[in-house]
Formats: sequence, C-alpha cells, structure tokens
Amino acid sequence: MSTIDVRVAAKVCEAEGICSYELVRVDGAPLPPFEAGAHIEVHLGDGLVRQYSLCNAPHETRRYLIGVLRDPGSRGGSAAMHDAVHAGSVLTIGVPRNHFPLVDAPRTLLLAGGIGVTPMLAMAEALAAKGAAFEMHYCARSPERAAFRERIAASSFAEQVHFHYDSDAAQRLDLPALLAAPADTHLYVCGPAGFIEHVLAAARERGWPDAQLHVEYFAGAAIDTAGDQPFEVKLASSGQVFTVPAGRSVIRVLAEQGIQLPYSCEEGVCGTCLTRVLDGVPEHRDLYLTDEERAANDQFMPCCSRARTKLLVLDL
Repeated sequence: MSTIDVRVAAKVCEAEGICSYELVRVDGAPLPPFEAGAHIEVHLGDGLVRQYSLCNAPHETRRYLIGVLRDPGSRGGSAAMHDAVHAGSVLTIGVPRNHFPLVDAPRTLLLAGGIGVTPMLAMAEALAAKGAAFEMHYCARSPERAAFRERIAASSFAEQVHFHYDSDAAQRLDLPALLAAPADTHLYVCGPAGFIEHVLAAARERGWPDAQLHVEYFAGAAIDTAGDQPFEVKLASSGQVFTVPAGRSVIRVLAEQGIQLPYSCEEGVCGTCLTRVLDGVPEHRDLYLTDEERAANDQFMPCCSRARTKLLVLDL
C-alpha cells in the first residue's frame, strides 16, 4: 500500500482521554480524497501500525483529522499517539480505505458510543452537505468524556445530534423507542463491542434486516483461548507446512519463517490480512467477515483466527 508522510499541524485535547490530530502533507500537496467512514493506517515505528477513522469533512483535501482515545488496555498504539506524537511530529500514514461506507437511503440513523463518534462525524458532514435526512445519537459516560462537542454545537447539523450520558439517567438513550420500526432507515453503529452488540440485538429484535445494519468495530472481541490446540498451515504455492502452537497466531508463525503478510489491527477487525483458504475449516474469531462469509469457510483472518481441522491449506 502506498504511504504518505504527514506532519501533525495540531494536537488538541477534545475530551477526557481523547486527543485529535490534524495531519497535513509534509510536501504541502493535497491529500487523497476520501469518503465518509474511511480510515487511515498510522505507522508508529517498530512495526506498530494502527487504524484511525477520518473525522473531518470528506470534501477537505488539505488535511486529515483523527481522534484517538487513550486506552488503558493499549497494546502500544494509543499510548504512543498520546505520549510521543505532538504538534510538529512527522508520521507515515497509508492512503484512506473504507470498510464502513454510507449507502444512499431515504433516512439514516447514526449511533456512536464513545470514540465511535469519529467516523460518524464525517458521515454527518457528508449527509448534511447533500441535505439528506438523518439524525445522530452520541452516547458517552459523561459530558467530560464526549469529544468534539464544540464542533458539533457549531455545525450546520447541530439540531440533528442528540447527546446521551450514562451519568444522567434523564439523558440516557431510549434504544427500544428509537429502533421501534426499521421502515426505510439505514442504521450505522460504532463504538465499544458491548455497545455495538447491544444496539444490534435491539435492532434485530425489532425486525431490522441485516441489509440495513452497518457496523464498525474498533477492537476485537475477548476470546477464551484456554482450549486452543496446535494446528498446521500449508502454503499452496510451495507445499511448506508450519505448525501454529497454542498462544501464537498464524501471522506471527509465518513472519518468523520470513513470510510476511500485510496486517494492521491483529484483532480481526480491519480486514487487512484477509487470506483465502483452499482446504480445511477455519475457526473464525474476527469481527470483519459476515456470517455468510464465515459459513463459506474459504477465507479467514490469520491474525486472530485458528483452525477447526488439523490442517488449513492457504492460498499463499
């Protein structure tokens, strides 16, 4: 994937534990265009790559804006962004990619949980720009932990955004009422996995078809690995066979053998490492593939998924 060198033009504390980073090209040229829902990969050194949603208006080409939550369980990415990246820092990023695009719909409902507001901001900007019917609901623990409040208040779509805080019972989101009937509305949800699953369960309970539900996860689901067993992977091109022990991922085992696959999140969220399976049955542990794609068993995420059979033959 092509990369771009950017400079941090500004770093702003947007809320408790959340900073935004305005990125501009080092050479001063325009940045590649993007659509609402897109993200970029930020290279943080020592092989550390993390994905962040673009949250500025999609028509802008002079800058990208990302928001980063400092995660107490950080595996290095958010801590590096908060502690080591400042105004003036130079970073390498990937070009925008979009696994969470808007579709044309008579009405759109945006539900954001915490830092999940970032792609929703770009969506709100895009929908407002074309005069589309939409509303956005932003859930946070408290006003102090809700990022971009001033930006939203000053926006053209401020009246279409509703804030909900766990700290205020009167302001909590009434999800059953909001999702009472799907009609012709498309729902977009992003945030912590628990928030997303709660929203999806409530929507499906009220008859929302999956075609009208759109999701982006920021982190993988917790998996019980106590019963993991070793298995083997075979590379179709060379016939090489490697053992993947418990506690190791396919990506890491292959990397140790000099076989590099593209990857980013290592949690089965981003889809970067998606690999074809020619034989064998994967044990899917990702949050990227649909239920139908998983059932086909012809592709899997080697960063997190394992095998139900003793051998997986990979199209590598």
